[in-house]
Amino acid sequence: QVQLVESGGGSVQAGGSLRLSCVASGQIFSIQRMHWFRQAPGKEREFVAGIGWSDANRDYGDSVKGRFTISKEDTRRAMYLEMNSLKPEDTAVYYCNAYIPGAPGVWGQGTQVTVSL
Repeated sequence: QVQLVESGGGSVQAGGSLRLSCVASGQIFSIQRMHWFRQAPGKEREFVAGIGWSDANRDYGDSVKGRFTISKEDTRRAMYLEMNSLKPEDTAVYYCNAYIPGAPGVWGQGTQVTVSL
């Protein structure tokens, strides 16, 4: 099994920055890809960014391209989301997700990001 723990959320003013972290434990060798998703109140969960666990191939949701950067650090089994130029519409609970072929997706507990004017 894989477990994910997020950290780094908080409150920031518009234009500010935050860095989210997600640390994986357990059978991490089974992970093929990891993602960040977010969910704002009353809205569906939205894809934010993804990264290949072995090849570091990255992709981003349209709403965050050019502002957010996803990265990983193998030695710490960690994935990061550097969020710059934050907007109030970025306010959401951010979730770390691991894609494991042939198995249900694994989710972290979520971390709140609040951006105020």
